[in-house]
Amino acid sequence: MTTFALELDAVTKRFGDRVAVDDLTLRLEPGTFLGLLGRNGAGKSTTLKMMTGLVRPTAGRVLVLGIDMAKDPIAVKRQIGAMPEDMALMELLTGPQYLRFVGRMHGLDEALIAQRQEELFAILDLAPGPRTLVADFSFGMKKKLALSAALLHGPRILFLDEPFEGIDPVTSRTIKEILLTLQRRGVTLILTSHILEVVEKLCPLIAILDDGRLKGFGTLETLRQRGESLEALFVDLVGGERKGELSWL
Repeated sequence: MTTFALELDAVTKRFGDRVAVDDLTLRLEPGTFLGLLGRNGAGKSTTLKMMTGLVRPTAGRVLVLGIDMAKDPIAVKRQIGAMPEDMALMELLTGPQYLRFVGRMHGLDEALIAQRQEELFAILDLAPGPRTLVADFSFGMKKKLALSAALLHGPRILFLDEPFEGIDPVTSRTIKEILLTLQRRGVTLILTSHILEVVEKLCPLIAILDDGRLKGFGTLETLRQRGESLEALFVDLVGGERKGELSWL
């Protein structure tokens, strides 16, 4: 039997009377690079949080590398890396201290942590002062640190929520190269972004959510009807209306 990298089996999440994710079923082969798309409030971040064990589904189940998230979340979290949109960094540590903490949580030895931290900081052009606290980092620097933490232990699945927000063009290109290299090495990647041009260039597989439901899933080529752009496809599937005029302008 095939062991999928990720399986969502009829996953639903409710917050009170509101259904954030509704009966979502999805399966990803190892080495897949999925672009997870949707409008604000469509359920993307909630779906990512269920995939990474930060939120429990109300119904259904999540399997990561064949492991049931509800039954053995620690085993799952050893295999994955996650860069949430809110980042949730320990801001009273320095950057190296934070990565040392993350590395030790994953059971890495001190020498390996130091070597990987130095390499990550160099490739991402992240060079804070030795005593600079994370609280004093710019938004872009925090993004780079969050990505470094997600990559430090060599995950088999990587979850990225808006990884290019606040990142300069040079570092954006570096991050794209890192992600494509990981995919070639068999790592499974799930990325959310509102920058559709980035998703169109990076992600061979697309999933589009709206009101917590899966509106489209497949390669861009199979989802397109008339060779339209990803933006046109996205708007068609989520029922977007043309707007843009203000009464006083």
